[in-house]
Amino acid sequence: MAMSNSLRNKLIAAAGGGAMLIATVFLGGKDGVEGRVYEPYKDVAGVWTVCDGITGAGVVQGKHYTDRECDSLLWQRVRQVKAQVDPLVKVPLDEYQRAALYSFTYNVGTSAFSKSTLLKRLNAGDVDGACEELRRWIYAGGQKWRGLMNRRDMERTMCLAESADDLAGK
Repeated sequence: MAMSNSLRNKLIAAAGGGAMLIATVFLGGKDGVEGRVYEPYKDVAGVWTVCDGITGAGVVQGKHYTDRECDSLLWQRVRQVKAQVDPLVKVPLDEYQRAALYSFTYNVGTSAFSKSTLLKRLNAGDVDGACEELRRWIYAGGQKWRGLMNRRDMERTMCLAESADDLAGK
């Protein structure tokens, strides 16, 4: 599944705001890749989740979350992911590549990212090869998931984009 025109246009508009803003736009809200859900639910791996894929002790079962709460949780989590990812990356990256890594790590966790072949290839200078590694991360609960395939394709597109024109298909 290709990136929606609405999401693509929002990512292009966010380009000047840096990788955190791009990642937040990519992940959050009604057009975001995570898909905003206001009531906690168990995801495909059985983890309690709310808003834009937020997990952890802060997820309160039975609570209805507002857009403002979801936006705040998303921004806090992306900030945390940035603080964990940036020290692990030893090569220069553009904002779209960094945003793709933030999205990926937001989804799989810092531990998985830190041990990944993706990071090894990236730090060896094989950025394109690292971006291609995203497509391997399509399993949850031991099963291949179409939603993860779609997400990884979108992250890969963002990772390989050299400019906003690449996202726009120009």
